[in-house]
Amino acid sequence: MKAGLRFAAASACAVLALRPTLAAPPEGADADTRDWWSTTALLADDRMEGRDTGSAGYARAAAYVVERFKTAGLEPAGDHGGWPQAVPLTEVEVGSEGTSVKVVRNPSTVRFEFLHEITVRATSALPSELDAPLAFRGYCSGAELGTDMKGRIAVCFGTRRHGLPNAAERIRAAAEAGAVGIISVDDPGFTLEPARWPAAYARAVRIAGDPPVATPRLAVFNLSSAGFVKLLAGTGLNAAAVLEAGAAKQALPGFDIPGRFSAHLAVSQRNYSSDNVLALLPGTDPRLKDEVLVVSAHLDGYGYGAPVGGDTLYNGAFDDAAYVATLIRLADRRHARGFRRSVLFAVFTGEEKGLLGSKWFVRHPTVARSRLVADINLDMLRPLFPLKALTMLAMTDSSLAASARSVGKPMRIEIRPDREPERGLLERADHWSFLQAGIPATTFVFAYDPNTEAERRYREWYNVRYHRPQDDMGQPIDLAAATAFNRFFYALTEAVADAQARPVLRHGGGGGAAESPTTPADASSRPATPGRD
Repeated sequence: MKAGLRFAAASACAVLALRPTLAAPPEGADADTRDWWSTTALLADDRMEGRDTGSAGYARAAAYVVERFKTAGLEPAGDHGGWPQAVPLTEVEVGSEGTSVKVVRNPSTVRFEFLHEITVRATSALPSELDAPLAFRGYCSGAELGTDMKGRIAVCFGTRRHGLPNAAERIRAAAEAGAVGIISVDDPGFTLEPARWPAAYARAVRIAGDPPVATPRLAVFNLSSAGFVKLLAGTGLNAAAVLEAGAAKQALPGFDIPGRFSAHLAVSQRNYSSDNVLALLPGTDPRLKDEVLVVSAHLDGYGYGAPVGGDTLYNGAFDDAAYVATLIRLADRRHARGFRRSVLFAVFTGEEKGLLGSKWFVRHPTVARSRLVADINLDMLRPLFPLKALTMLAMTDSSLAASARSVGKPMRIEIRPDREPERGLLERADHWSFLQAGIPATTFVFAYDPNTEAERRYREWYNVRYHRPQDDMGQPIDLAAATAFNRFFYALTEAVADAQARPVLRHGGGGGAAESPTTPADASSRPATPGRD
């Protein structure tokens, strides 16, 4: 169904008549926070079905956002003078039904539960059948793989540590050594962002017409550390010792694994489109109104996926319904008096599938790219503890940092650079698309100090709720912190939109040289992340 037809099918009146069925606005909240909370609850309601890219639930949520922007007095800024900007997409999926993965040994067979112990990168070149011997080759550097891998599957310790092969390097080395597949085993020592299972699903989505991700033609699997123990059980090989040594970045042995890896993969492909929602608040200053500040958040979530605790619906309340709600509140608050510069409210699709909506917008801006002065993106925000500090991604890349500090100082909010670059957060949210195009951009993360209650709450959220059905309106929240961040964002938008000078990009564009010294592992190297955030 085409974009315009989807919007017509999703009755605006019906959408606006929805009332959230989960939590009521918390007691003690001010009027702005109560409306923010109610808007978040509606967007994260079960009836939005997790807002998966291109789904009927996503279309309902997008129609609601349009109606709120209309009510706020914004102007449509999408395709052909309308609100939506259609993003054409191609999807490849490996379905859990019909997929089987096992290792056949005489006289036994070891079976792995797809999505719960093992998953695979979905590509159009993925074979439906795979049968090959297995060889463990440590970190899978070129030297470790050698030249004896032809026709085999390389099993590799999937480290994300500096100084060792990353996901792309492992894949490239395995292909050059003649392997037909690669299995990356989770690193149990990477505690900054531990691997979590199950994976919601095995899908890969790209913009229609784009070539597939440039990887060698081999099957790329990810195996849990528990699955690795299961793989080596009964062989006389010590899985626990390998995992312990790899977690400590020690030298690893190479060995052949008895049996043959056998997989039947239910691969399917489809084409569809999903919509960005774009709305403009025209500037009030005759000299500055032709310059446009973008404020953005992503509307899409995961939709339905593998069950966790018996729940299959991934509501995405704080990833990222809450911050689409913040954009709506900004529109409500400022439409009457505006800003000196024009402000484009960009609600992107496909972020969870690889920043697709923002990539499309940057390639096909509905206002001239030369007019875009910056993007302030809202994502990765977890109001779980008092707001004392914010990590500012791409902090060294533009003069936006000075604006953030000037706003944060009177609010007693410290602005910090990214202290965990190995997680690759810089490239995992929609601001990255703007940086890649040479446009100043940033995203913020609630910051915490090591070994504090704030860190404990953050890690718990990531382990239990990130890209999980448990990211819903029943989760814990520090309401005062949420209110404080929204006020910080309102003030930062005003500071940038009303400043005499437009933001200045440093490092020549492209983002983050000082923050991201290595290329982070891509989505295939960790479970349940078909996108990036």
